[in-house]
Amino acid sequence: MTTDMAIKGGGDDKKARAQAWFEGLRDRIVAEFEAIEREYTSGRHSELPPGTFVRTPTKRTNEDGSNAGSGLMSVMHGRVFEKVGVNTSTVNGVLSPEAAKTLGSPDDDRRFWASSISLIAHMRSPHVPAVHMNTRHMITTTGSWFGGGADLTPMYPNPQDEQDFHAAMQRGCRAFGAETYAKYKKWCDEYFYLPHRNEPRGAGGIFYDRHNSGDWEKDFAFTRDVGMEFANVYPQIVRRRMGQSWTDAERHHQLVKRGRYVEFNLMWDRGTLFGLKTGHNIDAILVSMPPEVRWP
Repeated sequence: MTTDMAIKGGGDDKKARAQAWFEGLRDRIVAEFEAIEREYTSGRHSELPPGTFVRTPTKRTNEDGSNAGSGLMSVMHGRVFEKVGVNTSTVNGVLSPEAAKTLGSPDDDRRFWASSISLIAHMRSPHVPAVHMNTRHMITTTGSWFGGGADLTPMYPNPQDEQDFHAAMQRGCRAFGAETYAKYKKWCDEYFYLPHRNEPRGAGGIFYDRHNSGDWEKDFAFTRDVGMEFANVYPQIVRRRMGQSWTDAERHHQLVKRGRYVEFNLMWDRGTLFGLKTGHNIDAILVSMPPEVRWP
């Protein structure tokens, strides 16, 4: 059974366009984040050299050792971005029985194809919020859809940053109307919640999965809009906050807050679990982990 056979909704042209979009968005964000690193010349840690991304190709193989796709892991440790990863991958193969059950694929035909971008940024300054963004195109034998979203995790609440971020996500949803933003904002609030702590992970954003209106072009445009709005708004927030002074006590608070991030990703995040179940590169999966964290 080969993975290049026809899968519902998965024409080669659509796959190529989706992959090209995710990789192009990656390159734009990487360039913008490196520009921010160069711009930061006054403030705590400004004596460090500006960060640049290290790019590492990744590969996925099937159980029999055959090729099952590849990706690019781009990671930077800088003076503004303590650790940021911007990863893309395009993979295919056969889902594990457990993953297939989650996605509703039949036991006798568990082929899949997926292309995506995934980003997580942990900042040096406690006043610059951490952020997560991912968008993807998924195809199985039961159909195709888009998923993803973006959410902001401030260490200290800042209404202006949160309002600007949510306004950007609302603009990303405009093609499908105000009710779509409200639906996906609610989904984000419910998804990025730590039930064992009884608290939200951050300030929210939007989260969507299995987005398939029946109009592939419109759905693809929606996913592009979400990515573009993120690429515009988050650098604005970083530049606004990165020059603020901060104390060791605020840094301690930041590291404790990061612990919540780790707990969510390892216990509840579907993307992390999917990557582990489909045999993707372990370093690319866990690049979302912050470089330093504390539990009091």
